Amino acid sequence: MGLFDKLKNIFNKEDKTVTLYSDGLEKTRKEVNTKLTMLSKKHKSLDNAYFEELEEILIMADIGVNTVMELIDKLKARVKRENIVDVDDLREIIVDEMFIIYVNNQILTNKINYASDGPTVLLFVGVNGVGKTTTIAKMAYKLKEEGKKVLLVAADTFRAGAVEQIIEWGKKIDVRVVSNNSKDPSSVIYDGVDIALKENYDVVLVDTAGRLQNKVNLMNELDKMNKVIGKLIPNAPHETLLVLDATTGQNGISQAKSFKEITNITGIVLTKLDGTAKGGIVLAIKENVGIPVKYIGLGEKMTDLEAFDIEKYIYGLFKDMMGDSDE
Repeated sequence: MGLFDKLKNIFNKEDKTVTLYSDGLEKTRKEVNTKLTMLSKKHKSLDNAYFEELEEILIMADIGVNTVMELIDKLKARVKRENIVDVDDLREIIVDEMFIIYVNNQILTNKINYASDGPTVLLFVGVNGVGKTTTIAKMAYKLKEEGKKVLLVAADTFRAGAVEQIIEWGKKIDVRVVSNNSKDPSSVIYDGVDIALKENYDVVLVDTAGRLQNKVNLMNELDKMNKVIGKLIPNAPHETLLVLDATTGQNGISQAKSFKEITNITGIVLTKLDGTAKGGIVLAIKENVGIPVKYIGLGEKMTDLEAFDIEKYIYGLFKDMMGDSDE
């Protein structure tokens, strides 16, 4: 089977990021795999009762109702077309079809849209409590390790302690942080981008306030920020990344929809994926908001932020079904 065998072959090799995905998705994988094993033991034939229970298992993993319905339809069609009768044979096909649905004939990119000349500006948005500031620090650390000159801008002037928090992170990872005494985030951003231009920084990471209660205010604020950045660097910000907490499940998807209404979100950073048994949310986000997940947080350490890779993700989610689990 195409993807199934490909994943087994690729990821039999030592790869630290594969281990990160595997460990980070352990809660989800064990939950899904236990239920699928019980389902295989319970049903000896691929009848309607089997598919109804399979549908429920996948929905409970937060994969997304429409994605699951589409997957079930595709599985039924293949069972009929290929005359599959063995319940265990369907496991490989689940992996194959899920990958096909996610990719959906699109060219998916987890790459950051870097400026061809001058500083690249990344604007981070997201509600409080999703791990936004920590994520920005992890991203800054990652980019610095890649040899880039990185600047942080403390433009969350709303939340008490937010500026101090990012300054503290800046000290820990040895990255400069720009802040001022103004309550106007656009003023801080202007200072930061101006410094980045004058001192030849490669990447500017901008923290913003995380409130969604008043969408009109937030929309106006983000609009002003975008204009300030765009005046100094045409076509910037180059990315607006929405940070979501994977453990909040469907609530995270609601946040994504709300932010998409008020600003141009170019990618999602999904944090705390290691802390949930509903790691299927990656697929649900793609289904519901059509925005690519660009990075995922798979742990507490500075190095636990990874560029999203659909093949490693599907492997981490289903490797126990591939007959080469090391657990």
